[in-house]
Formats: sequence, C-alpha cells, structure tokens
Amino acid sequence: MKLAIIGAGQRGMIYARYAYEKAGAEIVAVVDINKEKRDCACADFKIPEDMAFSSTDEFFRLGKVADAVILATMDRDHYAQAMTAMDLGYDILLEKPISPDVHECIEIRDKAKEKGCTVVVCHVLRYTRFFSAIKQIIDSGELGRVITIQHAENVGNFHMAHSFVRGNWRNSDLSSPIIMQKSCHDMDILLWLVGSNAKKISSFGNLSFFRPENAPEGSTDRCLDCPCADTCRFDGKKAYLPIRGEWPATVLTEDQSEEGILKALREGPYGRCVFRCDNNVCDNQVTDIEFENGVTATFHLSGLTNKMHRTIKVMCENGDICGDDSEDFITVTKYSPNYLYEGEVRKIDVNSEEGFHGGGDYRLTMDFLNALEHKGEKVEIRSGIELSVESHLMAYAAEQSRVNGKVFYMDDLRKR
Repeated sequence: MKLAIIGAGQRGMIYARYAYEKAGAEIVAVVDINKEKRDCACADFKIPEDMAFSSTDEFFRLGKVADAVILATMDRDHYAQAMTAMDLGYDILLEKPISPDVHECIEIRDKAKEKGCTVVVCHVLRYTRFFSAIKQIIDSGELGRVITIQHAENVGNFHMAHSFVRGNWRNSDLSSPIIMQKSCHDMDILLWLVGSNAKKISSFGNLSFFRPENAPEGSTDRCLDCPCADTCRFDGKKAYLPIRGEWPATVLTEDQSEEGILKALREGPYGRCVFRCDNNVCDNQVTDIEFENGVTATFHLSGLTNKMHRTIKVMCENGDICGDDSEDFITVTKYSPNYLYEGEVRKIDVNSEEGFHGGGDYRLTMDFLNALEHKGEKVEIRSGIELSVESHLMAYAAEQSRVNGKVFYMDDLRKR
C-alpha cells in the first residue's frame, strides 16, 4: 500500500505513522509549506528528497503516484485538494471538517460517488472503545429506546488558548466556526448513537472571555515581555516549557529545546497575549437538537474547563448510560421503583488503546487501509463521506442559528 501525506502537521503525521509502523504502508511523498515538517516526514518515512513538495500543484502534476492520500491541511484548503485528488483517482483519508462550506462538503461526497473513490473522514470518536461501548448498549435494546441525551465537550482552557485563540483555528474567516472545526465530531457521535438524522436545531453562544477588555491591567501584547506573566496562567512559558516534546508544545517548533521554545514564543503566534489576538470563535456554545425519531439532545461546548474530556448521559426508557471519556469505565443504571433503591448498576470497562483519542486514531487508520485493501467488496466503514456529511450540516445549522437567532429546520437546509 502506497500513501502520500498532504499536510505534515500533527494529525497527518499521526495517521501516516500508524500506517507505516503498524500496517507496513509505504509513504512515498509529502506535501507541506513548512520545510521543517517536510524534512521530518522524509526522515521518519524514508521519503526521497525529490518526493517532498512545498505545494499541492507540484505534487499533483506527477499524476497518481500512490494508492491514497492523507489530506490533513487547513480546513479551507480541503475542497480544492480533495477534488483534484479524486480526479486523479486517489482514495482519501480526510481530516475533519470536510470543508467549512456545506455546499463543498456535498460536492466532495458526490465526486467520491461519481469517481468511485473511497473517502474516509477522520471522525475518530466512532472508533474509540468508549463510544463503541455506548453504541453497543443502545443497540442491544436492554434499556429500551433512547429518549434524550446530555453531551458535553470540555475543550480545556489551555487547549482553547492554544488552538482557538492563538492558533490555526482562532478565526472563522480563516478556518471554520469552532462548532464545525471542533464539534462536528460531537454532531457525528450524536447522529451515530441516536440512529436518526436531525430534524431541527437551535444554538446560543459567544466569545465571552478571551477578549481585550479581560486582559490584566498593565499586560502587554506578548508574553515574554509582559509584567503580568508571573500571575497569568496563559503565560507562554508556563504553557509550553514544562511539556517540551509533547503536544501542544510540538506545534510551536521542531526545535523542542528550551531555546527553541523561547524563540518560537518570541517570534511566533503562540507567544501572543490571549486577550489581544485576532480570534473570533466562541469560547462557549450550547445547542439543542430534535431528531427525526423524536430523540432530543443538548450539546454543550466550553473552552473554560480544567481538562480536555467529553461527558455524556444517555437516558433511555428503562435506564441510563453515563460516562466521562477521561475515565476507563462507563456506568449503566437500570431505573429503580423508589428513591430508597439505587437500581441495578454496573460498570463496564472501556480501557483506551494506545495513542490519541483513546485509540480512535489508530483504529480509524486501520479501517481506512482495510477498506483500500478490499476495495470493490462490501466493507463497513464507520466514517465514510456519505455518513459524515450530515454532521457537517448539523454544525452549519447550529452556527447559523447562533448567528441569526432562529431555529433551523434541517429539511429546509437540505433542500437549499
């Protein structure tokens, strides 16, 4: 199996490394605007120098040189790159979101069908043991029908500051609204668990905290010369120096020495004051959803939490399922007849596998490679493009509801 990487950032390299190390795939080319990233990919995967490119135009001029591409560039680049790749006959492992533009999402889906290309979207949560166990319990019917769901994505205040205030996804005009970029995962999980398309959606949220008026008095534009650094938890030195060699410090620079990190803070975007950036995406958002089968759900996104994790409570006719994906179990409770009896309760082990997203990245990559190996056969793919488009329509509807202050009916959106 031959693969090419388009976008050699953290996500692209994770998938490529699993394919290379665990499945013996050959990585034959890399495309990235950053020479350091290209050089690292070449070293890690033994890619010849003449197969490292700074632009997709250079790469695509070669024609088809691999079986598939790992497409992990910025959100607004996906459409043109995916369409060209499919015209050349490439199958694609496509980082989410498919595109910030729902019309482009649909065109990518339709092109994949027209060309017979396998396009798998990196909705890795479907592949985690945590959500797989919840899905299995729901589908078993032991608790009856699902009635309603409470779901939350706790982004972690340091992750919010890194990715959505200072980082690549800080501004929806340059990338995507946060509910599309970060939480199309969660729309997808709700769709999968409920087993029904959404009927209507409303949403509320804003950028409340990471704003200029909340900057400490006397603070400056950059951390390294700020007199408030000692008392500010967002000080770049506090955020990145203690975790050199780990995410998200590895995003700043390939040089993970203390000098390398300080240079990146001095010169790059991650040394900026979090209250004085050009960010405009929400740091909190709540979304209400009614599905076509009558199930209701609430989704709560917050960038003001201490750690990164997701929590969920699925309430069914005869019991509920509760879980926190930072723990290694979920709790299943059958309802009791009175308050003196807690009901029948059991814990189910959901120990995570290796890697990011509780093993979801690894299992997604293996699923994609399996689909390529058995192309033409009937192979189940949990996050194929056909399934994934609907979650993007939901995220789009939620953002439009937030901005315009009205309920969005999904049938009307689909028709448009």
